[in-house]
Amino acid sequence: MRAVIAEDSVLLRVGLVKVLEAVGYEVVAAVGDAEELLAAVEEHRPGVVVADVRMPPGFSDEGVKAAMVIRRQWPEVAVLLLSQYVEERYAADLLATNTSGVGYLLKQRVANVDDFVDALQRVAEGGTALDPEVVAQLLVRRHRDPLEKLTPRERDVLALMAEGRSNAAIAAALVVSDSAVAKHINSIFTKLDLPADDSHRRVMAVLRFLEVG
Repeated sequence: MRAVIAEDSVLLRVGLVKVLEAVGYEVVAAVGDAEELLAAVEEHRPGVVVADVRMPPGFSDEGVKAAMVIRRQWPEVAVLLLSQYVEERYAADLLATNTSGVGYLLKQRVANVDDFVDALQRVAEGGTALDPEVVAQLLVRRHRDPLEKLTPRERDVLALMAEGRSNAAIAAALVVSDSAVAKHINSIFTKLDLPADDSHRRVMAVLRFLEVG
């Protein structure tokens, strides 16, 4: 799969290129600002973009704005945003426009190459990957209905769902059986009043958790 990287730090940009190439991605462009990012995506139409949230010239939300443009103009391109700090609203903004092929990780997560590559692969395959620290902050902040109906274990399951984990990965993380995870997820769907015939209930549950749906 072809990839474009946008990161103003030369050292991190070079490191990202090496990591992606080592696991089989073809890095077709590695740029340092949002304008170059949009030009590279238009030229190469990659499968996935890895971009910093804050880039020149203002170092505010240039990367997020570029990601929103990419999601709107080239929805088939997956986007993984990297941030120095937890800024959960950016993840919510991205998920509000398109719920597939989206990721938001803290830069410190890149240091664990296996975890980073796993998250990148989920995003590239059309899934989601939210940083555990973002999810943790959301859990602290969300105390209103309908989420307060959930048991502590159901909240654990929903938090891992929000990170983009599969049922098997959730079961491994919580040291429970796959069937137990399935039961918890069904209970979550029921408590969040998500219709049984909705094939997007998993996404809707996460959106409800993020309060963007």
